[in-house]
Amino acid sequence: MDYRLAIENAPETISAGTCLMLLHTSTGETDRLDTDFFKTDTDHLFILSTRTTAREVKQKLDHYDVDASKAVILDTLSIERGYSRRSSSNVRYVPSPEDLDGMIDAIRTFLETHDGKLRISIDSVTEMAYYADEERTRDAVEQIVDLIDAHDAVGLFHVARSVHSQDVLDGYRELFDGIIDLHGDGTVSCEF
Repeated sequence: MDYRLAIENAPETISAGTCLMLLHTSTGETDRLDTDFFKTDTDHLFILSTRTTAREVKQKLDHYDVDASKAVILDTLSIERGYSRRSSSNVRYVPSPEDLDGMIDAIRTFLETHDGKLRISIDSVTEMAYYADEERTRDAVEQIVDLIDAHDAVGLFHVARSVHSQDVLDGYRELFDGIIDLHGDGTVSCEF
């Protein structure tokens, strides 16, 4: 099974099980690429948000005209920020932003309970490492990549270039099938 990929300078399609790293300098332009990833050829999507709350994710989906009824959002920040949390059919929470096991379990549950073309966004790996640590985050990313592959889904993992050491970035590169490089001037280059 192939998935269409509507991201500039990227291949037109990627195969099921593909995981991509979205390497960026700032988060300013990532929403555009993230939502381009969602809008095409998707039955259901899962957004692991370690950078913004579920409310902000919903606003982003609405702003970029993404069908939010297809989305499950895992909010890891509301508890940290003291906001009220009400789970619903498409919004879930974990007890804390360093609960990587809870995040992995939520992704596993999503993949096991949804059919069709499934897309996963991890926004962001950098924030996961901020709240947990690099070693635990690397292990969590490996587990998520394996889950995506096993369930014929596709994934987009946000990583901030300037936050991690070059060794850490190189280690992450090894886990992914392709790199989408969002440059500071908004241009995009890809390595596949």
